[in-house]
Order: sequence, then structure tokens, then C-alpha cells
Amino acid sequence: MSFAKRDYLLEREREVQDMWDREAIFQMDSPKEEEKDDYFSHKNKYFVTFPYPYMNGRLHLGHTYSITKAEFAVGYQRLKGKRCLFPFAFHCTGMPIKACADKLKREMEEFGFPPQLPLTSAQLSEEEEGHQGTFQWPIMRSLGISDEEIKKFAEPLHWLEYFPPLAKQDLKRLGLKVDWRRSFITTNTNPYYDSFVRWQFLTLKDRGKKAVHHLLSAGQPAEHGPRPGLRGGGGATGVHPHQDEGPGAFP
Repeated sequence: MSFAKRDYLLEREREVQDMWDREAIFQMDSPKEEEKDDYFSHKNKYFVTFPYPYMNGRLHLGHTYSITKAEFAVGYQRLKGKRCLFPFAFHCTGMPIKACADKLKREMEEFGFPPQLPLTSAQLSEEEEGHQGTFQWPIMRSLGISDEEIKKFAEPLHWLEYFPPLAKQDLKRLGLKVDWRRSFITTNTNPYYDSFVRWQFLTLKDRGKKAVHHLLSAGQPAEHGPRPGLRGGGGATGVHPHQDEGPGAFP
């Protein structure tokens, strides 16, 4: 079986994508005052964005399926001659990354390095039994990451340094029409985005639109936080009150 046609198309794809990079095809700037004409009119602009994918792993087919809607839309509008802007960001905020990092740390403390993980429930203590099948180390190995590299993921910041560049590489390989100058990660490691979020919450608080709710959620103390959607049993320690200090319902 010959793959000559496929290989030719892949080669051409790389050449075109390299040209896009060299010529900054998808970079879009605001016009200077003397440049403003019908091309720069409000009606000739098109903006598209995509919910930040969470960076506790590689992008998967579900991301691809969803992102094609934004990709096809912005591509169509470009063909119609509109000035199109597609920024992109990577979500690193919240407990999942910290919880995964803590799990790796515990697995090294309890089972050595690389962890010699138990294979049967008889080898697990009662407290550990609820975690059977959810060890973090084999999940990281399944991503093709070496044991020496996995060890670094016990520090939460390493997730922020490792996965966003891989996601960007995959998205560029997909041919996404993004202005990558306008790309960022969340968390306070990015002071610009962090100040933007702080401004939002402080503004809501000043206007009396920030509420504190008390709700019930399944908690797992070992993972330092609530586990929404988890029923009692199977490793959960039951349902405990949890305080949510997010924005309340707006009038």
C-alpha cells in the first residue's frame, strides 16, 4: 500500500503552516487613525473565542470536536473578507492540578520512587482502598511521560510549564487560526490575568452582587476539597458542608 499521496499532503500542510507563521497571517491589530476606512468598520469585524481547556493533561478528541466550530466560523468569516480575531488561553486555576500533584507526592511517600503500586485490594489499607484504580502515576505514564519527568509534577507549577506549550503545539498543528500573541494562562503566575479577575470580583463585591452560599458536596479530605457529583461510598468520606464564595445570582 502506498502512502505517497498522504505524505505529499502532509508535507504541503507543513509548508503552508510555516508560511502562516512567517507572514503572521492571523495576527490582527487595531487600525491607526489614518487607516480607518470601510475595511476597519465595526460591521467588518469578527471575534471568536473558545472556553479555556484545562491543563491537567493533553488535549483530546473532545476538544478537537468542540473547537472546530470556532475554527470553521472564523475561517468562513475570513474568506468573506472580515477582520477576524481568535485569541486563545489555557485554564490552570482551581483544585484539580493541585490535587493531582498532591496525589503524586503521596504515592512517592507511600510506595517509593518509582512507586511500586499495589495491584490488589488485599494490599491496600481501608483508607487506600477507595483510591484503587485512581492512582495518578499510571495516568501520567499513559501520557508517555517518563518516571523522572513524572516526579516533577509533584510540584503544581510544573503542570503550568509542561502542558500549555504542548497544547499550543497541537493546536498549531491542527491549523488553528489564532493570534498567538494573544495567548495566556490563568492563575496568579500571570499577574495581568490575575489582576483582571480580582477586579471583577472586587467590583461585584462593591456593587453588592457577590454572595456566599452554603451547599452540600461529597468531600475527600485527602484531596483537600469538594468532589462535585460524587456519591457516598467508593472512597468518598460522605457529604459535608462546603462554603462557596463565588458570585451569586445576579438580578
